[in-house]
Amino acid sequence: MNAQPTPAIVAQSAVRRLPRLALLLLCAAYLMPGLLGRGPWKSADITSYGYMAALARSTEGLAHWLDPLLLGLRPDPPALLPYWIGAAAIKIAPSWVHPDLAVRIAFALLLWGAFTATWYAVYHLARTPNAQPVAFAFGGEAQPTDYARAIADGALLALIACLGLAQLGHETTPALAQLFFIAHLFYGVAALPYHRVGATLALCVGALGLSLSGAPSVGLGLAAGAALLVALDHRREVANASSDEPRYRAMASFEIAGVALIAIGVAVALGLWRWQIALPGQQEGRPLSADLRSQAKLLLWFTWPAWPLALWTLWRWRRQLTARHVMLPLWFALVPLAATWTTDFSDRSLLLALPAFATLAAFALPTFRRSAAALVDWFTLLFFSGAAFIIWGYWIAMQTGVPPKMAASITRLVPGFAPTFSWLNFGFAIVATLAWGWLVRWRTGRHRAALWKTLVLPGGGAALCWLLGTTLWLPALDHALSYAPQVRAIGERIGTTPCVSALALTRPHIAALQFHGHFNLKPLAAAAAAGADDAVDTACPWLLVSPDALGRPGVAIDFSRWQLVGSFRRPTSGSDDIFLYQRIAR
Repeated sequence: MNAQPTPAIVAQSAVRRLPRLALLLLCAAYLMPGLLGRGPWKSADITSYGYMAALARSTEGLAHWLDPLLLGLRPDPPALLPYWIGAAAIKIAPSWVHPDLAVRIAFALLLWGAFTATWYAVYHLARTPNAQPVAFAFGGEAQPTDYARAIADGALLALIACLGLAQLGHETTPALAQLFFIAHLFYGVAALPYHRVGATLALCVGALGLSLSGAPSVGLGLAAGAALLVALDHRREVANASSDEPRYRAMASFEIAGVALIAIGVAVALGLWRWQIALPGQQEGRPLSADLRSQAKLLLWFTWPAWPLALWTLWRWRRQLTARHVMLPLWFALVPLAATWTTDFSDRSLLLALPAFATLAAFALPTFRRSAAALVDWFTLLFFSGAAFIIWGYWIAMQTGVPPKMAASITRLVPGFAPTFSWLNFGFAIVATLAWGWLVRWRTGRHRAALWKTLVLPGGGAALCWLLGTTLWLPALDHALSYAPQVRAIGERIGTTPCVSALALTRPHIAALQFHGHFNLKPLAAAAAAGADDAVDTACPWLLVSPDALGRPGVAIDFSRWQLVGSFRRPTSGSDDIFLYQRIAR
């Protein structure tokens, strides 16, 4: 019997196994869309790819790999390992695989790895004695292994259902690599009493990966708290030594702390540990109240629908808040939340909390009443069915011009876009919609016993909407989120030229000009910008300048030597301009 009363009352009939094939197909339906038919999107996606491509092209050896540069600019935030992964994918990919596709495949595998690590972490947490359901007087309660598997299935469904995972989980950025490594750190701590070697290896991968991916402080905070929780848990286990359940070893907390210190040492040695604290209200011209409202809105939609279930878990398991299956995911949620509120990378920091939120959401399942589960089902059904209806409606308007208001809004939001029809994308969208209809029919049928049933519709609905968006809407999304139209317009004006000078361009613009336009960009020297005769003689015939840079201290152009040709704007942005100048012959 558990030392504390447990709110979980689960019969063996409720822990039926979710068919593995169905779970794998759901994960594949969520992972695969968006891999083909598009280029890197703005802004972090194209920037990260720019660093990866630069590393893959580099002939400078180890020095460049330890200090990635994009036209002289270092990545912000500083990171190494994600760019190494992308560059390695480009190098080992066969010639018929486009480099950006090779990178997306590699990062899709990272997301799959994050799913796997999260599932096994929750599985091991659910096997702990305090997480188990109430033992019935005459037997029939859920068996530990079956119960743990059902909870883990629910956690994976909750993770897929989180709205914030959709776009960020399909980009090739350091944030996705961080998600992979934080999931492995989470698994390493959760599985340490059960699998010493595998869990220790996961701890090393997670801690070192976070340090090399631009999140050393998050890794240190997670490891420090985990080491303390493990030490306290081990002390309680020793005091209640009558159980034969696997326990944390006496040195487990020191192992976690040691791995964390090594990871921090590596980050410091490579220059990856930097001060990046930006408290709410510190941004010039933005009051504290506006920052707080923005962060609160981000938290509410980004972690939906996991956060209401997580709060329900904390309430129903309030007598066991210090238990391993509650406190560990709670800590792994609080540290990324703190990073979200204290850095400029809010959404990408919040992404790291999703495995923990999904874990807490899963432990709400064995405490639900039938009315609460029905409320979740009906809300999810209406929400995702409505979203799918809107996606189909706008696609029909895009293709036919009917309804006129929808067609007009598309023209306004995506100016210059010419709709195209793809039988392949249309076929995938039809299959996904029919699968959603079958899933709704299954859920509303007589399948009330499965513990994970409440999260089937949220997970399936999120996969449906992402798949519809990246099939029916993919050409429009690629046009709206890509720099390709802007770069194409510049290329049509420049034509073939040996080189193009660049002055104060942003990282996304540099990466986009190199990827979409294959321009040979050269940073404009200060002497050339100021008008020194010997520098101008060797300058490129064309100059690209960011308008935000004009008038900035240290950025000056002698306009008597350059003629403004025009301003080129990304079609779906009102301010994302690039000025093009042509050198005046003398």
